[in-house]
Amino acid sequence: MQSADHMVAATCAGPTKTICRCFLSLLFGRFMLFSPVQLITPKRFGDARGWFTEVYSEPAFEKLGITCRFVQDNHSLSVPAFTLRGLHFQTPPRGQDKLVRCIRGRIYDLAVDVRKGSPTYGHWVGAELSAENGHQLFIPIGFAHGFVTLEADCEVTYKCSDTYAPEADGGIRWDSVGIDWPIPAGVTPELSAKDQIQPSLADFDSPFAYDGNPLTPLA
Repeated sequence: MQSADHMVAATCAGPTKTICRCFLSLLFGRFMLFSPVQLITPKRFGDARGWFTEVYSEPAFEKLGITCRFVQDNHSLSVPAFTLRGLHFQTPPRGQDKLVRCIRGRIYDLAVDVRKGSPTYGHWVGAELSAENGHQLFIPIGFAHGFVTLEADCEVTYKCSDTYAPEADGGIRWDSVGIDWPIPAGVTPELSAKDQIQPSLADFDSPFAYDGNPLTPLA
């Protein structure tokens, strides 16, 4: 995986969709402040047979500040291209940290800060995840999650830090945040009936508390 101080270009956007660069983490004296949402890039070891990769290691993730315990794995298949799932979350006390990866095809995966009082409330970060690049996105509690498929027949798996709780199921409308979705002009994304009627971000009364760690660009 990348070292915690590796710097690359990344997208961090709010209502103005600004593009910026930053470190994955900032060093303050002896304390390391990690970005809440993190792009994980596991190393692949290849030879004539193919490759091997370690997609999750508790000690390695702890070094990145990811200390939650995952208790459920989910797997979805989206058949049409430009299927959009989101923006979803579970409310406290059944919030879910998520670790997302695409194991077939390509998706654009993103997270929106919905923590009340956060200076980056309503801002979002996103990245392309694919079977080819093997990248993963860690999305903590307090962020709405969504993705759009970039080709047909995409499969996505993700780990969750709590099991599904229908009474805590929540979401906001995919088109109410100002996200620059990579959807061609004139194409309407494939949505579930539930996602078509989610409340807008402007009408959402967030139950998530801000923890003092603002959203920063992916690295």
